[in-house]
Amino acid sequence: MTEPRRLFDCIQYHLDRTPLPDMFAGKENGQWRTYSTQQVKEIVDKLSAGLLNLGVTAGDMTAEGRDKIAIISKNRPEWLMLDMAVQQVGAILTPVYPTISISELEFILQDAEVKMIFVNDEDLFHKVQSIKEQVPSLKDIYTFEQVAGAKHWKEIMTLANEQAAEKVRTIAASVKYEDLATIIYTSGTTGKPKGVMLSHRNLLSNVMDSIPCFPPGDDNKMRALSFLPLNHVFERMVSYVYLFKGTAIYYAESLETIGDNLKEVKPTMFTTVPRLLEKVYDRIMSKGAELTGIKKKLFFWAHDLATRFEIDKNMGFSYRMQLALANKLIFSKWREALGNNLLCIVTGGAACQVRLIRIFTAAGIPIMEGYGLTETSPVISVNRYQQEGRKFGTVGPLIDHIEVKIAEDGEILCKGPNVMMGYYKRPDLTQESITNGWYHTGDIGMLVENRFLKITDRKKEMFKTSGGKYVAPLPIENKLKESPFVEQVMVIGAEKKFVGALIVPSISNLKDWARQQGIKTTTAAELVHDPAVIRMYKDLVENFNKYFNHVEQIKKFELLPNEWSIETGEMTPKLSLKRKVIMEKYRDAIDRIYHDTRTETVS
Repeated sequence: MTEPRRLFDCIQYHLDRTPLPDMFAGKENGQWRTYSTQQVKEIVDKLSAGLLNLGVTAGDMTAEGRDKIAIISKNRPEWLMLDMAVQQVGAILTPVYPTISISELEFILQDAEVKMIFVNDEDLFHKVQSIKEQVPSLKDIYTFEQVAGAKHWKEIMTLANEQAAEKVRTIAASVKYEDLATIIYTSGTTGKPKGVMLSHRNLLSNVMDSIPCFPPGDDNKMRALSFLPLNHVFERMVSYVYLFKGTAIYYAESLETIGDNLKEVKPTMFTTVPRLLEKVYDRIMSKGAELTGIKKKLFFWAHDLATRFEIDKNMGFSYRMQLALANKLIFSKWREALGNNLLCIVTGGAACQVRLIRIFTAAGIPIMEGYGLTETSPVISVNRYQQEGRKFGTVGPLIDHIEVKIAEDGEILCKGPNVMMGYYKRPDLTQESITNGWYHTGDIGMLVENRFLKITDRKKEMFKTSGGKYVAPLPIENKLKESPFVEQVMVIGAEKKFVGALIVPSISNLKDWARQQGIKTTTAAELVHDPAVIRMYKDLVENFNKYFNHVEQIKKFELLPNEWSIETGEMTPKLSLKRKVIMEKYRDAIDRIYHDTRTETVS
């Protein structure tokens, strides 16, 4: 077979070389069920033929003319099998987050005019069923789990016949490198999701240009554990890296079972977001704190050594000897907990703490941090597996065939085969974000040593939590300000575990309320610390949280006694918040939100 030109070519690519006995593996009734490359091919081909007989069509091959198939599911072997089956008939897969709000789900299904949707289980079946009437294009809902009263995905394969199979082969052969492969909806600052159109060229060029950055080795003996949501472009693109490399993919049962699954699968690598890495680290540290005597001393001695580790500097003979001893006595147990077979962990989706990357790397678990966006398919740069291609505090060198330039205002602009085709049905937004082929990332950055990309800031107000989820603060702030007790509010949480808020109460309304409650305190400074007032605001925030998805919900807040104004420097003449000024001015309050365990958490 010639060089692959479409994502679904990965199956034939490996059948022509070294087919895998376990191309995919997932847990079924508590046991690992593996699918060989040949089995995957048979399932994908039957699924394609069945879809064709159900009337799924490529139409006139335009973005609007092709049928859209949505998927809302946890990671499982069927996810990518469906992806490839849909690609083969020239239709478009539109993945959706399982935790999406009903209103956003309805918008996406309507905007994409989804014809058919595949869901994981009963809960998601009922979620889609509740809005089916509002989506006239939606003809069928299929489930991966057996659900009473729902159509099961395997029914589609029974519709396959040789005539349809022949037609699939003809359609698949006509799908071009430049053709649209998927539409991925991302949250916009306005709150309305935008459909990012990615072609086979976008994704496949990114796959092929990322492969040299990964660990070398006998690919057909390598295993990956997959648990980051496949509807996110990062995990999906990396999955195709695994497939073209010949790395077996094992799907974790859930986020809760990752620890057990790591020990069972013994993966050579996995991808993650900083938040999960933080959780692994926190667990390791709490175990270390439980130790006693010499064991505890050794643990913290090794940890202290790791915090001083440098990747591109000779640390001296004494340090190297100590680190080797720490590796043998302490860090070997860390690696054991992660399956004892890891070559590296790839992290993306949000900035990772340099301290964590340093500590894990010293412990013999290299962390390859990368950077990109859905619109760039996603990888722009990544720290390499090879040590000389890594630098702490950066997101690594650019991958091949990608150009980056820094605009006058510091914004990172990207050009290359990875840059999206555009936003679905939104040529206006496409024009705003791409100028002469250069995509405007909205991130501020610089090149270190003329080679390593470093992200220093976010141009727009939208931020990502450390779990890699985008949060648009404005809609949340505007909603909260609907309360008569909220004068001003600023939502925070960039690169943090959760969303918090600084709230300036409407003092006059608060004083009235306090009087009715028989609260004697009268000054603003006293009121914001009164337990009854804090409880009232906790209830208020809890009440507003229901309007937002889990990631956007405010978990902790601080009440501030003084109003922000132009005069005191927190507001612009247009009365917009000067976010950086507020962050700096109220650093203590923010520290209390994220570091004070005594602060009450909103449930």
